[in-house]
Amino acid sequence: MQIGLRPLFSRFTCRSLSTNANSGAFIAGSQPRFTTPATSIHVLQQPTEFYNALLSMIRRAKTRLIISSLYVGTEETELLGALHDALSFNPMLTVHMQLDFNRSTREGPGQFRSTAHMLVPLVEKFPDRVSISLYRTPKLKGIMSRIVPARYNEGWGTWHAKIYAADDEVLLSGANLSSSYFTNRQDRYFHLVDQRHLVDYFSAFLRTFSLFAYSLLPPSLSTASSSNNSYSSSDSQYHLSWRHPTAHPRNFEIAAETAIKALQDSHTKPNPRIVSPSVVIPESDPADVEHDTEIYPLIQSGVLGIREEECVLTRLFDHHLESSSQPRASDSGRKKTMIDLTSGYFALYEPYQRRALCPGPHWRIIAASPKANGFYGSKGLSGRIPEGYTMLEQRFWNRVVKAGREWGGGEDQAGGVELGEWEREGWTYHAKGIWISPYGESSSSVGPSTTLFGSTNLNARSANLDTELSFLLRTRSRELQARLGEEVDWLRRDAKRVGEKEWEASGRKIGGTSLGTRAIMALVWRML
Repeated sequence: MQIGLRPLFSRFTCRSLSTNANSGAFIAGSQPRFTTPATSIHVLQQPTEFYNALLSMIRRAKTRLIISSLYVGTEETELLGALHDALSFNPMLTVHMQLDFNRSTREGPGQFRSTAHMLVPLVEKFPDRVSISLYRTPKLKGIMSRIVPARYNEGWGTWHAKIYAADDEVLLSGANLSSSYFTNRQDRYFHLVDQRHLVDYFSAFLRTFSLFAYSLLPPSLSTASSSNNSYSSSDSQYHLSWRHPTAHPRNFEIAAETAIKALQDSHTKPNPRIVSPSVVIPESDPADVEHDTEIYPLIQSGVLGIREEECVLTRLFDHHLESSSQPRASDSGRKKTMIDLTSGYFALYEPYQRRALCPGPHWRIIAASPKANGFYGSKGLSGRIPEGYTMLEQRFWNRVVKAGREWGGGEDQAGGVELGEWEREGWTYHAKGIWISPYGESSSSVGPSTTLFGSTNLNARSANLDTELSFLLRTRSRELQARLGEEVDWLRRDAKRVGEKEWEASGRKIGGTSLGTRAIMALVWRML
């Protein structure tokens, strides 16, 4: 079957991928690969579970803490106290943290003027054991970098990778480190234990990216004078020192791309069964529970020319388009692959949209309702964002209808594409990812065998502007497949199917977007 799809990549090329997607062979040898028993993976559901697990990990850490996030909320004094206590009680403990430059230096009301103000005392007290890096995208440069207000400079891209690791365990999520993500902002959460080699990889990942970031320092530790490459805050409470010895902080794309590719190559061996210098993956064996689950880290940073997530996902979708077009008489139950996809900011990247519109797998998509959008009720231009996302949803749905792909109901050939909106009273929605239940499997008895999770929102912004880290997980474990199925059901519980009839009933008629929102979206939709 030849898929009528336009070429995806113009100035970027994918790392060498096999054309055989069976059992993950299409990715083997092209990406870092880690194996683990499914019993070491715990799928959490609630924000409170995520927060409690995070605090517990920090409090029992002995040797290393690795934290990567968009930002740390300035109200998170309990989290800050846990870090301080862990460092005080464990003299061998080191902390490496990387956050977004623009978000972390943006000032506001409160006990701490910014995230940088809140964290710099930690560096001052433990200068030899705490390293905090602030990454700023090189996309915003020149006169634009000087005239764009601080509230909007994130539109050109952020540091968006999320890693929360302590010693040899790790929490992987799309959640940031602020109060709503710990209470009433729904996301996805994976807690993995006994992951020494994976955490080693995370350490190398942050070391590489921190070369292209600013070091947060207290004035007492700063030796550099203010310049284009390093400078002090307006109140002189902290200093930011550019790390890379030769690359300029506004023009480091080529140097960073080279370093990131070297990082990935160093963790990707010619023999796809070798995942680290000391670990060898045996032949796939259903009885081998020690290696029944594979995890592939995928870096996406369009600004830096790194598009691993995009390359892998398009190959994966194309594989399932091919296999769904070739039903086998021996199969029973659902005759096509089921792809569940969700994003709290639904503006599905165009190459993924085109694949959803092709005859083949069934797609069930969950987006945030306007009330569950993180910008709902915001003042100023950002208050129009929820309406803008509705407009993008409706445009996508129009394409679904024109392609004859609207959901036909049932678990068999009558499926198609279903679009739902998540809403829970008093909550917002931030979950993102993909679950794939391949052709021939019954979701009622097994569940997805493949999932993508991490920081990506699966939109044009994630593909082209932000720096993302996501994970493709594949498992033979029926127990883990069942837990992934429960995760999908948990999220779908608060989602309602939408379409033209539902939008009209709620006063959001297709084509009824206000002129003001239409004008704004025409300018910024690629940033959403």
